[in-house]
Amino acid sequence: MAELFGSRVRRLRTAAGLTQAELGERTHVVSTRITQIERASGAKPTFELARTLDTVLGADSLLVDMWPYVYREAFPNWSRAFMAYSERANSVREYAAHVVPGLLQTADYARAVLSVGVSLTSEQQLEDRLAVRLRRQERLTSPDRPELWVVLDEAVLRRPIGGRAVMRAQLARLLEAATERHITVQVLPFDQREHDVMGGSLTILTAPDGSEVAYTEGAHYGQLIEEPDDVKRFSLSYDRLRAASLPPLMSLDMIRSVMEGNHRGASVPSRSERRRMAQEQLQQSGGWQLRRGGRRHTRRRPRP
Repeated sequence: MAELFGSRVRRLRTAAGLTQAELGERTHVVSTRITQIERASGAKPTFELARTLDTVLGADSLLVDMWPYVYREAFPNWSRAFMAYSERANSVREYAAHVVPGLLQTADYARAVLSVGVSLTSEQQLEDRLAVRLRRQERLTSPDRPELWVVLDEAVLRRPIGGRAVMRAQLARLLEAATERHITVQVLPFDQREHDVMGGSLTILTAPDGSEVAYTEGAHYGQLIEEPDDVKRFSLSYDRLRAASLPPLMSLDMIRSVMEGNHRGASVPSRSERRRMAQEQLQQSGGWQLRRGGRRHTRRRPRP
């Protein structure tokens, strides 16, 4: 992809009647940098440089759209494969243990998350990573947007990443996102104790043809799982997490409580209280009938 990007820059530069030195002057880089880009040698262009080249050469966003594919070439093969699966998945199921998933992060929250880590080497690298993350979010508003189901560990809500103002805006973003019909958000409360995916995150991607892959990630590693039997086991683990989590409406109530309480003293309903609230939600939605022992029984509305 770097070669294709370079050839497009060269073709656009030639069509504009510019030398490499003239293009370098207009984009505020030395001419040898333009040579490196056109030959796909040396460091990859930054997002800012790609955007400047696009503007100067009148590329109508062509170079900007190509840049993420050039950028990802620096990643290992399994990471690039995961990105490719993500772009065509029509269903994304994700469990997050520590931070809000990238698809639902605000720009300020994403910047705070990406600004820490042993692999970060410069401010420009941070800006490039942020640009890639925010562009990935565009899929949620595209015509082929995937169904997104997110389970958040309660710790995700309690840790004020970026400070209280940034975290409050992030929680508000979660509440806003959950109003979309294709997005579901649940919270796994602390009282659910240990589970199969402790210590990291889990993503299950489903392609239009029904095939699935799983991806697990920790602080300094990631693993793409493609073997069907292994993916089924991870999918089952995800379903268990989803079943153990608060129902969607109760999850949103908890997110709202944490947001309004500035992360102090927001109450978590007990298991018995959650059962009672779930029954009330069923009643309000007309879902009165529960199946027990193979027979159908009708739940009576409790007297006031």
